[in-house]
Amino acid sequence: MNWDDIRIFLGVARTGQILAAAKRLGLNHATVARRLTALEGSLGARLFDRSTSGCVLTDAGSRFFDRAEMMEAAALAAEADLGDDTPEISGTVRIGAPDGFGVAYLAPRLGLLTRQHPGLTVQLVPVSRSFSLSRREADIAVTIERPETGRLIAGKLVDYALGLYASKTYLMERGIPETPSDLSAHDLIGYVEDLLYSASLNYGAEFFKGWTARFEIASALGQTEAVKAGAGIGILHDFIARADPCLVPILPDMKLKRAYWMVTHESSRPLRHVAAVQDFLREQVAHDKNMFG
Repeated sequence: MNWDDIRIFLGVARTGQILAAAKRLGLNHATVARRLTALEGSLGARLFDRSTSGCVLTDAGSRFFDRAEMMEAAALAAEADLGDDTPEISGTVRIGAPDGFGVAYLAPRLGLLTRQHPGLTVQLVPVSRSFSLSRREADIAVTIERPETGRLIAGKLVDYALGLYASKTYLMERGIPETPSDLSAHDLIGYVEDLLYSASLNYGAEFFKGWTARFEIASALGQTEAVKAGAGIGILHDFIARADPCLVPILPDMKLKRAYWMVTHESSRPLRHVAAVQDFLREQVAHDKNMFG
């Protein structure tokens, strides 16, 4: 069995398309298709159902995928072990994170990491979505829930709080709510419900059972900007909102508690450049823990 063929198999399994895998691997589309067919022939099993819309793993393919990932992990561990004598941390690490944490917190701090390790390239993908580590959409994912399935390693990064905020101009025009029920008389800002990638983001009812947003935005930073502009009252991250003098906390005794988790695929465990980024993230949030409380 050819290791390159297994690498190609993993690429197709993770992207769901031969063309996308070919681009990621730097190979010709026809070469990927041919090598995939050769692997299926050597195994005596069909690994994918192929169609014009993509490639879907068969039952045999799903079983082989687990084995192939173990082979990949062993290869990565061997590579990392042989490179332990090299003091420099180098390589590319992609971090996937929610937009609020990624843009407002990580982006201003990652320059320190790349200055510490000149050979390291960091890619930050701060969007409102979840990331598949198995498909290698990211090397490190910061999530708002601990994953329950998959060959993943997860650890709590930091607890954080959310609260109600409005702009000074909005409150001058509309008055300050004194009780949760008063919120029914105000313009409320929230997420686009059918685009929520996690049920834990649907937290309006935790402040007020009748919460109905008149302005829905599918990102935490977008909601923050709308609240700053006086569009209404929103549920914002304390570590973002407290730093802005234009924003005023509403019903400050009411807080939501959530946590960020740092997640990697277990095959990344031996990779020094991924471990260096994980250590940096832990150190930063530990230093700034009071920001998140």
